[in-house]
Amino acid sequence: MNHTVHSPFVWQGRVDAEETGPSRRWHQHVRPFSDDSQAGVALMGFAVDEGVRRNGGRPGAAEGPGMLRKALAGLPVMGEPAVWDAGDVACTGGQLETAQDALAQRVAQAIAQGCVPLVLGGGHEVAWGTFQGVVRARPQLQRVLVVNFDAHFDLRMAAQGNSGTPFRQIHGWCASHGRPFDYRVFGISRFANTQALFDRADDLGVHYLLDDDLQSEVAVLQAQAALVRSMAQCDAVYLTIDMDVLPGGVAPGVSAPAPLGMPLAFVERLVDAVLASGKLVAADIAEFNPAFDRDGLTARVAARLAARIARGCA
Repeated sequence: MNHTVHSPFVWQGRVDAEETGPSRRWHQHVRPFSDDSQAGVALMGFAVDEGVRRNGGRPGAAEGPGMLRKALAGLPVMGEPAVWDAGDVACTGGQLETAQDALAQRVAQAIAQGCVPLVLGGGHEVAWGTFQGVVRARPQLQRVLVVNFDAHFDLRMAAQGNSGTPFRQIHGWCASHGRPFDYRVFGISRFANTQALFDRADDLGVHYLLDDDLQSEVAVLQAQAALVRSMAQCDAVYLTIDMDVLPGGVAPGVSAPAPLGMPLAFVERLVDAVLASGKLVAADIAEFNPAFDRDGLTARVAARLAARIARGCA
């Protein structure tokens, strides 16, 4: 089975030919990823929602990478480093694990070439693939801090991996390799996780903050200080953003829109703290579902976050 499609997206968009100053846009800046690509950011799509289907969610996130690139194409270039497009990983015949392995290979290759992989999902099962790529490329890392913005813990027990299990799978890898499980989640909803999941998070030593507790400036400053302390103690940071952490009015195009959510400005502030640490090794954006978007709003928000991450890697 072929699980990888190389650069199917055609980058195109507006050209400000009559402008007198810098006016380049992403579609003029992004280049195809190759064995010669060095440094910068390597975009790669995880055009998969098999994990969402297995988890009983609304499918459609497999179309996310293409629509997210389309939203990125017209953004102005404002200090981004080199940006490479490494194409998409797809899933055929329900073979999610094979697709995750193909993504891990892509992530590991990008890191080996000095790039920061920025994976465009896809369901949150993307996280298991991204993490495997990180530890393949950097086996010497003893402490990888996983920073997740998410309404859900994604620590579910299930016979098959799905969009609700990736961080339990990461815990299992850490336990079997004698590594600490450093997992910090922002935006957890008490109305979207069972008591069993809260109990499991406590048992596994997960650090989390509720969406209820991230609605004020003071609370976010305190969260930022705690995050900075955690990052000082780790070797690298893997950043993952589930779009359902945001209010449903800001990000309607997700599998499970949030009634409250965490304000976008506060998500961005904490993302900036991760970028400022200089320890980001990989990032992904998950659960953007174009089938349920409204006026392209979620696509624009996801593109804003992706561009912010890219600029922060300069």
